[in-house]
Amino acid sequence: MIGKTVLVAGASGFVGRHVVARLAAGGYRVRAAARRSVSDPTLANIEWISADALDPGSLIQAAAGCDAVIHLIGIIRPTPEQGFEQAHVRATANMLHAAEKAGVRRYVQMSALGAAPQAASAYHRTKWGGEQLVRAGAPAWTIFRPSLIHGPGGEFTALLRAWSLGRAPPFLFMPFFGGGFFGQRAVTKIQPVYVGDVAEIFVRSLENDRTTGKTYAVGGPRAMSWPEMLSIASAIIRGRPRAALGIPFWVGRLLARLALPGLPFQIDQVIMAAQDNTCDVSPLLADFAPLTLASLETSMKMYQI
Repeated sequence: MIGKTVLVAGASGFVGRHVVARLAAGGYRVRAAARRSVSDPTLANIEWISADALDPGSLIQAAAGCDAVIHLIGIIRPTPEQGFEQAHVRATANMLHAAEKAGVRRYVQMSALGAAPQAASAYHRTKWGGEQLVRAGAPAWTIFRPSLIHGPGGEFTALLRAWSLGRAPPFLFMPFFGGGFFGQRAVTKIQPVYVGDVAEIFVRSLENDRTTGKTYAVGGPRAMSWPEMLSIASAIIRGRPRAALGIPFWVGRLLARLALPGLPFQIDQVIMAAQDNTCDVSPLLADFAPLTLASLETSMKMYQI
């Protein structure tokens, strides 16, 4: 695949920018597609184009002449203009149709850890719907399901910095959702993964026949509780840990249903926060050997300069 043309759908997003850079560094010709395409003159071998995932015609034009597609389009919160079904199912259907029309055989899809047909959240149910379309409609596919992705330029990383420095609500502490009346029980776990590792895995899958027809869970090297993750992040960002306090799930659900202006979460995020977001990465490590997943501490120290 090296030297071939790869279409990256969702190239202007957080993960997309890192995947585009890694492809360019690896000698691929990159067609970087997004609704609002933003070129980066520092990267060579990249063609930046505008394409709308809900416009099949624009995707067919984008895929023409490409050898592979990396489909990264997704949203974490629905908007009045675009819901989960549009972003995760319809966009995937349109991309698969465009890839078929263009004769693209290699197809890589970003899903999410927790995707399942009967998942409690619409986010995870629609991610599963997109996966099923890929399994049925792509000749040579690979699906990745990342846990929480962090890294430079990420929305969650920016929020971690703001919380750590007391520049975003609740200002006085680092918040997380927890069980019990006061939010201090039934604390769930996550397995944060560095965006550079995610980009590396996506790009290397193009050259790795062992990944064809497989779905991989993608996480960092260690699972941890939300308070532990917040403590590590704040210690790196501000030089010492900041207090982390739980917001009860029942309060989060109530606030989400009230849809208060400026609220940084909605009901699906509260639902997902009530579930562990951890995984077994041994299949990933086996098929991508040698592969070293950076710890939260190591990776954050690299980009918190």
